[in-house]
Amino acid sequence: MQKSAPFTEITRTVDLSAETHGQRAKCIQRLIRLDMPVPHTVALSFETVHGIAAGQVIDTRPLLGSFGADSLVSVRPSPAMQEWGGPTAMLDVGMNDTMLLTLSETIGAEAARALYLRFVQAYAVEVARLDPELFEPTEPTRDALVQSLEIYEEEMDEPFPQDPADQLAAVLKSMARAWEGTSARLLRQAKGAPPDAGLGLVVQRMALGMGAAESGSGVIQFVSSETGLAQITGRYLSQSQGRDALAHRAEALYLSRDSRGPSLEDACPEAFAELRAFGDVLRTGLREEMQIEFALDAGKLSVLDAVRVPRAPRAAVRIAVALAESGVISKEDAILRIEPRTLPELLHRQVAFDAQRDPIAKGMAASPGAATGQLVFSATAAQACAAQETPCILVRPETSPEDIRGMHAASGVLTEKGGMTSHAAVIARGLGKPCVVGTRDITLDLRAKTLTTRDGRVFAEGDTVTLDGTAGACLAGAPRLMEPALDGSFRTLMAWADQARDIGIRANADTPADAETARRFDAEGIGLCRTEHMFFDEDRLTVMHEMIFAETGEARGAALERLLPMQREDFVDLFEIMRGKPVCIRLFDPPLHEFLPTSREGIWNLAEALDLPVSTVTHRIEALSEYNPMLGMRGVRLGIAIPEIYEMQARAIFEATVDVSLKGAIVTPEIMLPLVSARREVELLKTNIDAVAAAVRNERGTRFGFRLGVMVETPRAALKAGEIAEITDFLSFGTNDLTQMTYGLSRDDAGRFMGTYVQQGVFAEDPFHTLDADGVGELLNIAAERGRAVKPDLTLSICGEHGGDPDSIDFCRKAGFSYVSCSPFRVPVARMAAAHLALTDAPVEKKPRRFNLLGRVLRSGS
Repeated sequence: MQKSAPFTEITRTVDLSAETHGQRAKCIQRLIRLDMPVPHTVALSFETVHGIAAGQVIDTRPLLGSFGADSLVSVRPSPAMQEWGGPTAMLDVGMNDTMLLTLSETIGAEAARALYLRFVQAYAVEVARLDPELFEPTEPTRDALVQSLEIYEEEMDEPFPQDPADQLAAVLKSMARAWEGTSARLLRQAKGAPPDAGLGLVVQRMALGMGAAESGSGVIQFVSSETGLAQITGRYLSQSQGRDALAHRAEALYLSRDSRGPSLEDACPEAFAELRAFGDVLRTGLREEMQIEFALDAGKLSVLDAVRVPRAPRAAVRIAVALAESGVISKEDAILRIEPRTLPELLHRQVAFDAQRDPIAKGMAASPGAATGQLVFSATAAQACAAQETPCILVRPETSPEDIRGMHAASGVLTEKGGMTSHAAVIARGLGKPCVVGTRDITLDLRAKTLTTRDGRVFAEGDTVTLDGTAGACLAGAPRLMEPALDGSFRTLMAWADQARDIGIRANADTPADAETARRFDAEGIGLCRTEHMFFDEDRLTVMHEMIFAETGEARGAALERLLPMQREDFVDLFEIMRGKPVCIRLFDPPLHEFLPTSREGIWNLAEALDLPVSTVTHRIEALSEYNPMLGMRGVRLGIAIPEIYEMQARAIFEATVDVSLKGAIVTPEIMLPLVSARREVELLKTNIDAVAAAVRNERGTRFGFRLGVMVETPRAALKAGEIAEITDFLSFGTNDLTQMTYGLSRDDAGRFMGTYVQQGVFAEDPFHTLDADGVGELLNIAAERGRAVKPDLTLSICGEHGGDPDSIDFCRKAGFSYVSCSPFRVPVARMAAAHLALTDAPVEKKPRRFNLLGRVLRSGS
């Protein structure tokens, strides 16, 4: 079997592949085909480099012979993906005593000496693996060069290699082995590379960037990496004859006269014009904004390489849209170029790229964005800051419903405990505020109101910090923040994504502010409105306490009668904001104890407000306590045991429906029953709700319809979906609780060991972050199949936090779900992910995404 050649000269006719020679080699080939002035280049394949690492020896003389005599070369890594990195590039290979004399005559002794010294220092550290401290950069004097050569000989027991072929062979071997080392492999795997990822190497004639006329080297790009706007940026180091040739001493010129300082545009206008023309050629030829690496040798321009312009997510969106609008790429290509998970960085403030970071805590990035404010350690303190219009960061061991008002008031939330679906994470995502949870490297002292870091620093209440929810970190001080980027390019791209996707996207919204956000992000409706969050306002909480302490149904009804107009106005606001889009309202879900205080001061204040003895209040709180409240009297169990609550909520929904309908809007509310386990539960509550609907129709003299559905959160509900679907219009899967119950895991506590489980392969992903397709997903598939077997037009959706996860959306599409619902600020992510899936996957059978309003009105008995 004939072995392939160890190297390939890159020419217009040769056909290289990124899968065999790497992305850099492929790009250089394209530059040559676009008639760029690329120096002679040779590529080594993955196979050849792997062989070198394994000990195979290749004859480098034929390789060097292709460059001609007296040529210096560079060696650069060429992995399949540029983002995977690679070993450090080696420049000036071939520099030796003879070349020093030759170059001294052409570029000057000082410049030649600088090249030789630079090469000796790099070779000693990167190839011979000598101590870097022995070869610190110095002035390019004759003594410095002699000293470096002597140190090398002393450390290696042999002179510095003078044969260019030997130098090149050693460089190739060093870079090949560096790529296959354990630390390098783990590092690139963290960036998404497979364990067996190959490395190519590119050997290129050096363009020295030195000469009698204008000479130097640099990079140039034509759009801003931060904004994506047209802007010439980069760097150019002039190293012309008579100037110091060391890079750190060279004169830095700006690329354009528009910038402050010396200008390449003035120093060498012909080269500057060529570079601008090359940028246009690359934009159309490679269909991308490219950063060009170049060199000038006495005014002669060489293009050494070109890479995709590094870019922030906001710049990536603007670049993709601009390329599509100019016809360089298609709209579909523009969509696919934007990773859905990067969109949150456009929706929120972010810590700037160039900002100095001083991290004091690290945890899970539970809700993206960045905010600066004063540290506070209680919801009360957060509200006090809000009253004074002072931004603050709320820090808690973990949050509970009692902290919701403080979370609304704070600019961000930091907790010691919790995971991606903990109370703090879910509420913060809904509010669109940065949140970091599970920061176990800090110690809180709530009494002293201090936060102590692992390195012993102490931060007190009032100290300024910045929460980076995107990176999962808390930073000391106030680094520069970038504002959101919801500009025309973003909206254009999202409109294209909506044209491509084939599954509906709704938002979880509990308040008018949430609904406004959902509307702003073009959600197709509200898929989950958690009504209990409406009861934590101060004026309503007092009435809730009266209802909880009521001894009879009549007394409870009287208390709830006071809540009715408040709840009705909540729903009026939601219906008006959504303007005819569907609104799915989940009836009251949490156990009642969540509305009661736990501290001694809180109990005393409640007793005073209710004019009851502290002992009576304490006894009632103890009576409502449960060993496992999340599996206790909550959801439909509460609705059946205390029917007055659901009856009040149903009346509020129906009266709001009538009020908004009379203004000309089309309103068909969806009522969802939480924590269902049996058909009989639905029958009992459906009877009560239908009776309330009939009463409101008679009282108001008008007709209206509604849809009744179930939130599938228990495995039994999923298994009995066929029975339940017979008397419901939709099934919406609450995947947070369903995952919790299927696994027997606490979603608030699993963060303590979930990282270890994922790392050791017990779970492929955190099941609270990405839907478990094999386990929980099987329950969803069973429920979908059994539900649609009895009702083919049954609406199916998920409304847990998985609704904003791209992998979970993929599952829902393939399962034929009607829509997914997620936090308002995750709606753009879900829309983009759905578009990606529709463009890259085989078409899935489309289920009805809308429903027949007239049919539902008739079904509801109006």
